[in-house]
This record gives sequence, structure tokens and C-alpha cells, in this order.
Amino acid sequence: MRWRTADDVVRVTNGTCPHRSAETLSSLLGSKFSLMKRTLPLLAVLGLALSACGGSSTDAPAETVPADAFVVKAVSGLKFDAQTYGPIPAGDVTFGYVNEDSVRHTLILAKDGVKVPNFKLDVSKKGSVDSGVVNLEAGTYQVICDVPGHTNMRAVLTVE
Repeated sequence: MRWRTADDVVRVTNGTCPHRSAETLSSLLGSKFSLMKRTLPLLAVLGLALSACGGSSTDAPAETVPADAFVVKAVSGLKFDAQTYGPIPAGDVTFGYVNEDSVRHTLILAKDGVKVPNFKLDVSKKGSVDSGVVNLEAGTYQVICDVPGHTNMRAVLTVE
């Protein structure tokens, strides 16, 4: 058996096989398994190198709530950090929601049993934050986590 050279591979892939019987690239390089076995370590090293070039998640800026936000925290024990909030002024209110618990939580507002439309904050894991702006009229609101099983997560918000 004669060893194949890089020139043989080029000729085969260009369609000019130097032998009577047409050989495929895989027959020159060995079985598919053999080729995979030889290239898998190279691919693993390349993958590690490329992921290292992309930076790490610890380099990403930490999520923060806006400086002017009214902050509500979800804490362990399926509760908010307070039972009552406010009073806060009526109008556009920026809410910041911080998850200090290890499970997902949401924050919605309701007034007289009616959910405030187009407002919902969602924090998926410990350390995550969400923020949003909502226009509130004066009155008493319920702060609610509507994740199933989190019925204890209720508080009262007073808006003046």
C-alpha cells in the first residue's frame, strides 16, 4: 500500500483522481470513525479557545435598577421585603424588582381587584432584576406575584 500525499487529496477533491478507480476523500483519510476520532480533540480545543476569547459571564456588567426606581424585593419564604409600601406620589412610577430568592418571581399591580394593564416585572433567579414604568392614580394597590403557588406574595402599595 502506498501512503497518500496532500497532492493526492487535492487531485481527488478537484475531480482528477490519479488512479483508475475513483477514490473518495473518506477512503484516502480512513473511515468516518477514524477521521472523527482524529478531529474531535482538535475541535474541543478550538471550542475552548473560542469561548475563552468571548470573555466570561463575570465580565458582563451586573444588572441594576434605575437610580430613581421604587424598589421591591422578592425574598426567601415566598414573600416581598415588606407588607406595605408607600406612600409614593401618583403619576409615572419607575419600579425596580430585585430577586433575593432562589426561584422565579413576578410583580404585578392590581387596584380594586383589577390588574393594572401592560405592567409585569419578572425576575428568574437569585440576583436578577427587572424594571418598568407605570402610570398610577392615587389609591391603594395590591402588589402580587402571580407565579402559581406564590399566593402568599402579596403586599399593599399606597399611592397619593
